[in-house]
Amino acid sequence: MTAPTLPPHSSPTAPAPATDGPADASGVPLGETLHTQVITWFDGNARDLPWRRADAGAWGVMVSEFMLQQTPVNRVLPVYEQWLARWPRPADLAKEAPGEAVRAWGRLGYPRRALRLHGAAVAITERHGGDVPTEHAQLLALPGIGEYTAAAVASFAYGQRHAVLDTNVRRVLARAVTGVQYPPNATTAAERRLARTLLPEEEETAARWAAASMELGALVCTAKNESCHQCPISGHCAWRLAGKPAHDGPPRRGQTYAGTDRQVRGKLLAVLREAHTPVPQAMLDRVWHEPVQRARALDGLVADGLVEPLPGALYRLPLT
Repeated sequence: MTAPTLPPHSSPTAPAPATDGPADASGVPLGETLHTQVITWFDGNARDLPWRRADAGAWGVMVSEFMLQQTPVNRVLPVYEQWLARWPRPADLAKEAPGEAVRAWGRLGYPRRALRLHGAAVAITERHGGDVPTEHAQLLALPGIGEYTAAAVASFAYGQRHAVLDTNVRRVLARAVTGVQYPPNATTAAERRLARTLLPEEEETAARWAAASMELGALVCTAKNESCHQCPISGHCAWRLAGKPAHDGPPRRGQTYAGTDRQVRGKLLAVLREAHTPVPQAMLDRVWHEPVQRARALDGLVADGLVEPLPGALYRLPLT
């Protein structure tokens, strides 16, 4: 995900992390070296994005975190701005039917995220008076919120000290500290321990480090065609110093779309999003030529709560 910009502070140098953590060639704790250089780079290179601005608030940060999961920034921007214009507070979204969240989600993909965000808005309204909670445990208790999102909102919206591990941060740590090209396919306990070891002790610096390391992975230490010549920590990067050894772990998961059930689901949802009255089965049948795959995709949408079947072979986005 793309981290918000936190207000700059007087010095990017953080207190040293745990004394048993890794150190650089001069004996300085590696975390301290990385914090200083990455945060300084971030201060001059962070992108100006709407969820990074002070007026976005915690709700804006939460919405961005849901939308940015597996979706690039350029696709998120217009949907994010329309979403916040329509639903500036959780209570505004909670008043609407969940199908309206699915409709507004548009073509961002993985539309169950829209249902989860709607469920979180309802819970925030009912349990917290309409304000996004500040405590990590309260965030984690919201429907649709996992460890990553809870840590990201607590850190980026409230400036708290949490290890925020998205794909970008994991790749930066894998290369700079572990010395491998890519992190494992799924986050491991070892990665979480490393992230906690490197986390600055001071809350403001920790939140800024989370944002800065994420931005570094998004802009410089990218999955392909990394720009080591622009990297502020290239001189400390274990992977680069080892000669950039090729990935020798399990095959990296690729994402395909054409011809998959995901594509069929997207086509079916596109018809339902455009319709404001129930849609007959015959209209949905026209979106995909293969009847077995089409039926499987439609059944999956119903099972996921994204589509509501009605008597008479009619379908609509969910009202409850």
